[in-house]
Amino acid sequence: MKDFWNARYKEKAYAYGKNPNLFFKDSLDKLNVSGKILLPAEGEGRNAVYAAKKGLDVLAFDISAEGKNKALKLAQLENVEIDYRVGELNQLNLKKNNFDVLALIYAHFPENQKKELHQELVKLIKPNGYIILEGFSVNNLAYREKNPNVGGPANANMLYSVEEMRDTFKDFEIIELQETEVELNEGQFHNGLACVIRFIGKKIAS
Repeated sequence: MKDFWNARYKEKAYAYGKNPNLFFKDSLDKLNVSGKILLPAEGEGRNAVYAAKKGLDVLAFDISAEGKNKALKLAQLENVEIDYRVGELNQLNLKKNNFDVLALIYAHFPENQKKELHQELVKLIKPNGYIILEGFSVNNLAYREKNPNVGGPANANMLYSVEEMRDTFKDFEIIELQETEVELNEGQFHNGLACVIRFIGKKIAS
């Protein structure tokens, strides 16, 4: 997968555009949080740069070095700083209970890694910290068949459901959780009517 993403991000154009994902932007604006934010699978940095413009201390990571290159160029263009690392979660030695926000925006992982990755990511969020997630629903496969340009994995096991969110993030107070249709207009690879899962949760202090 590293080669796939490096090839996609090596192109001059930003694959998913330079603007932040709208749900991420609106959620960040609504929650009005401060402190540290973690953005896994951050690609070319559009969401990381927006978070930095909001005054958050940003740590982003991805397996793609080309994604990092594009993200740092975008950050420079927008006159902000982000800490962007290349690697997988288990290589980064991140502190537990250290982040005020975790954002998973179209961060889709293989079935044999997804649950464990989510469990490890949750440990990094502070008590009363937030998770913001938007990803393709299992029901997006039908939308993808009609319009391949909408994007998203073709493997249902990499997609999300409302039930999965409730189960995976059971230690979170649900602020918002829904499956919804959305008209995507994000660069070259997210275009058209899609079916997505949107989730905002607040980590319950034990």
